[in-house]
Order: sequence, then C-alpha cells, then structure tokens
Amino acid sequence: MVRRLARLLLAAVFVHSGIDTLRHPEKRIATATPWLESTIAKVGDRLPEQVPTDPETLVKLDAAVKVVAGLCLAFGPFSRLSALVLAGDMVPTTLAGHAFWQYEDPALMTQNRTHFLKNLGLIGGLLIAGFEKK
Repeated sequence: MVRRLARLLLAAVFVHSGIDTLRHPEKRIATATPWLESTIAKVGDRLPEQVPTDPETLVKLDAAVKVVAGLCLAFGPFSRLSALVLAGDMVPTTLAGHAFWQYEDPALMTQNRTHFLKNLGLIGGLLIAGFEKK
C-alpha cells in the first residue's frame, strides 16, 4: 500500500509538469534551446535523419514522455520501466534547466542549485522505484 501511494505521489510531479509543458511550452523551449543546440552541435552528424533536432519538437516530446511514463508509474503497467525512463529523462532536464554553476547572481545560483538537488532527489526516488523487488 505504501509503495503504491509513493509511486502515485512521485508520478504526480511528472504528469503535472508534462501537461503544463504541452499547454505552455514557450518558457521550457527558451530554457532548453541553448543546451539542445550545444548538444546537437556535438552529436548531430551522428543522428539518423528521422531524429528531430528542433527544440520545440524535443520539448513537446519530452513532455509527452513525462505524461505517459508518469501515468504508467502511477497506475502500474510497466511501473519499473517507467521509473527508469523518467530517471533517464530527468538528466537532460536537470542539466538544461538548472545549471546553477553558470550563474553569477548568488540568488539565482542558490535557486537553481536547490532545483538541481531536488531533481537529483527525484532521480534517486525513481531509481529506487525502478529497481524495487516485487
């Protein structure tokens, strides 16, 4: 019972975030674009042509992954796999959105460090859920 409740609570963050991003992607596109452009510049020539590289598509795809994997984590089908997908999905989200070391303003650095560490905690919870024994 506790595990089911914990998965539901953990999943709520991702479902909410994904839906919010699908409804209002502009801010997340702006935040993700510099990191995506830098990353794509490094590996873009090795990607198949079918892989999207524009920030808007990638942000919306990321949001859809969060919603679908979050719902699967919350309600059971493939919950362990969903937890691991979400953990992997959190890595670029955290690096693109909360690179606290890039800020000179102490308040912005502190705020982004807090979100960075919160995301690391979410990744930890997802790893626990992904590798839990049933």
